[in-house]
Amino acid sequence: MRPGQARRRGWGLAMAAAAAVAVTGALTPVASSATGTADANPTACANRVNNTPQKLVDCVTQTDLWAHMVKFQQIADANPGADGHPSRNSGEPGYKASADYVASVMKAAGYDVTLQEYKFHYTSFVGTPVMHEDSPTPHSFALVTDFNPASVAGSASAKVQPAAGIVVPATPTPSSASGCAASDFAGFVAGNIALIQRGTCTFAQKVANAQAAGASAAVIFNEGNPGRTNAFSGSLAGTEHIPVLFTSYAVGTQLLSQYVPGSGPTLTVNVQVIDDPNRSDWNVIADSKGGDPNNILVVDAHLDAIFGAGMLDNASGSATILDIAQQLKNTSPRNKLRFIWFGGEELGLLGSRFYVNTLPAAELAKIKFDLDADVTATPNYVAGVLDPKDGVTLFGRGPGTPMPSSIWAPSAIGRDFGIDYLNSIGKNHILFSADGTDAFSFQQAGVPASGVLTGQDCCKLASDVALFGGSEGNFEGTVPGDDGGCVDNPFRWCDNLSNNDPTVLTWMSKTFANMVGHMAFDTQVFNAPKPGTGHAKKAPQGPKNALTS
Repeated sequence: MRPGQARRRGWGLAMAAAAAVAVTGALTPVASSATGTADANPTACANRVNNTPQKLVDCVTQTDLWAHMVKFQQIADANPGADGHPSRNSGEPGYKASADYVASVMKAAGYDVTLQEYKFHYTSFVGTPVMHEDSPTPHSFALVTDFNPASVAGSASAKVQPAAGIVVPATPTPSSASGCAASDFAGFVAGNIALIQRGTCTFAQKVANAQAAGASAAVIFNEGNPGRTNAFSGSLAGTEHIPVLFTSYAVGTQLLSQYVPGSGPTLTVNVQVIDDPNRSDWNVIADSKGGDPNNILVVDAHLDAIFGAGMLDNASGSATILDIAQQLKNTSPRNKLRFIWFGGEELGLLGSRFYVNTLPAAELAKIKFDLDADVTATPNYVAGVLDPKDGVTLFGRGPGTPMPSSIWAPSAIGRDFGIDYLNSIGKNHILFSADGTDAFSFQQAGVPASGVLTGQDCCKLASDVALFGGSEGNFEGTVPGDDGGCVDNPFRWCDNLSNNDPTVLTWMSKTFANMVGHMAFDTQVFNAPKPGTGHAKKAPQGPKNALTS
């Protein structure tokens, strides 16, 4: 899942990421604090026709789901990206290997499979960015903790020279205009590394002035006011040609205290980047051989990763729909099923937008519903169900992006099948908007959609704990903790197999299977909101909904 419609990605890079868990150590599911249903008999499931929701739900098993998860981890481990770490990021070998794996499984299950290619602007760090103090106190600064690099390639070994306008100690409120005027670089020695304080004007303006003064690199340190002390990331204009590092206030003031005109301190910085404006990526599309081709149910998940092997986000959702598709292989659904694994979701819903925007209007009209599985195995979970009318955003919990009112009632049909199952196993739910998920692309196009989501990053709220247990703070990664988790934080490389709870994966996949099963086998369900037709549902009864209690 991508946090927000403007990708909160730090550097905007499709960077390669790492999986720190060895495959041999990843084969055993981690311990779970959640409860779920027992696995069904695998032999029976492999041979029977799962043509009812209950049969389908019974055959979605932890063993099968986890086998797919292990495979995705193995793919990441076997395919390092440009930074040298295992990766399943869009535009990299690990993503293509993931797509090929899904395609092979779906072909073996009897689906008609196509790989839909599209192009996108790919960037990635090469190797690991470096910030090292050479003198007077030689040491290396730590990524994330001490500094974050901008996506501008370059290297420099030079003396540090502060720009004018630095305010140290910081005032209680922002007041520094360091580097905002060309005059702040009066007397700057060309080739030196500019030390600049955050504040007042844009980072692009500060760097432009540093470049004009002949700086070989720019180090911008946080201002030091409350909430502005840690290493951070800033946006640039995209026209910069010197490396830019964003550091903590502590690092900046340390360098400032060491400054002696004409003698240092001295730093070595090195940031290498690949920039490819025409990189290939793929959506994997698998159609059932049976079912009404004028009534299509799309079942989707995004296949790409970001800042890691992407095992929670979103190998988990990819495994969910892959297992469901396999369990439906012997059936002939009444509504045609189209399983899609989208690429580029983490970069801005690239794959789903391409699919929806290039589909002829007549073909789009045949898609009657979309179900999206985006993050289904969160250790410190919430049980989220997507709803375009009443759903709130995961990040911030404000109202979701407004969607056409015409999809509100039909979207509630799929939503309620998810809520029904959660109620049946004694679990509460919360309604989320589709913001940041591929369901967003369908809803914007007027296609009713729902789906499931168990949370990522930070922060789980006290109200969530009241509904689902667990702890406030990180949904995943260090739990309890509040450092933001593994998924959307670069250079941590910790969204590995161990970042998933297999029991949560199982019961949430069963929840999603209940939604798919009802929508696949009921010819009336797409007409349910129409007066006097279909299966209009009563208000669900059961555990609490976070929006109504």
